[in-house]
Amino acid sequence: MTGTPLLLAFDTSAAHCTAALLSGNQVLASAHEDMTKGQAERLMLLLQEVLEAGGAGYRDLTAMAVGTGPGNFTGIRISVSAARGLALGLGIPAIGVSVLQAQAFGTAGAVLSCVDARRDSVYLQGFGYRPTDGPEQHALDVLPDTARHPDLSVIGGRSDIVSQKLNARATAPAYPLAEAMARVAATRLDTPQPRPKPLYIRPADAAPPRDPAPVILP
Repeated sequence: MTGTPLLLAFDTSAAHCTAALLSGNQVLASAHEDMTKGQAERLMLLLQEVLEAGGAGYRDLTAMAVGTGPGNFTGIRISVSAARGLALGLGIPAIGVSVLQAQAFGTAGAVLSCVDARRDSVYLQGFGYRPTDGPEQHALDVLPDTARHPDLSVIGGRSDIVSQKLNARATAPAYPLAEAMARVAATRLDTPQPRPKPLYIRPADAAPPRDPAPVILP
C-alpha cells in the first residue's frame, strides 16, 4: 500500500454516536455525541461533519473501521449496516473492530477489557494473557478465577467493580473509542479482512424493538 492511509471509524454500539478520521498516525477530526436513541438518523450526518472537519471526502478514504460490539443490538446493526453499504459503494474495505479490543489497544501488559452487559453482568475479554477463550459474559458476582493476573489493568464499563473484585487496577483507555478502532483497523490494512458482522455474545432481549433493525446479510 502506498501513500498515507486515511481511515474513517465509527461506532453506535452503546448510548452514543462517535466517529474519528485518522490519517497515518494523526487524528484529523473526531466527534462524540451521547444519545440513548436516534443513532440511525444522526450517524450519516455525523460522518459527513467529521469528514468535512478533516478536509476530506468519502472518495479520499482508504478504508473504514466499524464497531461490532458487544453492546446494544440495534445500535450495532445500524453502524455495521452503514459500513457495509458505504464500503460496497466506495469499493474500499470495511474492517470490523470489537469494542473490547479497541478499549485495550495501546495499553501494555495484561489487560481485561469490559463492556457493561446490564443485569449485573459484564462482557469480558483478556489481552496480553488468556483468562477466557474469547469474549464472554459473566455475572459481576461470579467472575472467573482465570481473569486474575498479578499485574492486571481493567478497562471499560464496570471496570471499577471488576478491578475491585479481582484486586486489580482500573485504567482509562489509551485512546477514545472511535480513534482506537481506526488505529486497530490500520494494523490490518495489509491483510484481507472479512466483512464486518455484529459481535453478539448473548441472545437478544425477548421484546422486539419498535422499529426493526437493519438486516445484516451473510
